[in-house]
Amino acid sequence: MEELPPSLRHQLAQFQQVQQQAQALMAQKQQLELALRETERALEELGKLQEGATVYKSVGGILIKAEQANLTKELTERKETLDLRIKTIERQEGRVVERLREMREKLQEALKARQPTGGEAG
Repeated sequence: MEELPPSLRHQLAQFQQVQQQAQALMAQKQQLELALRETERALEELGKLQEGATVYKSVGGILIKAEQANLTKELTERKETLDLRIKTIERQEGRVVERLREMREKLQEALKARQPTGGEAG
């Protein structure tokens, strides 16, 4: 296989960088979705408690007594923040996936143009 021209090598390198960016966004989204599920479960459990029940929250490596209403408010705000961050990442992910698709098409066209056109007369 012959050596690729510098412009094509550059396009391939850019494509790989964008792929890595897409993978990083997916990993970040998975982490946020996990945190969101944990927050939703905590809110669900808080909702099952009687009014005025003793609750604790984890701060660092210790548990601290907390007011149920304050903890519910704190978790609700965290849930809203996580929802917003996930939506933002999904939009970024969509743009990156579209860019990857466009880059792939351009690379395929450039590689096809470099291939011999076939049939040698013998």
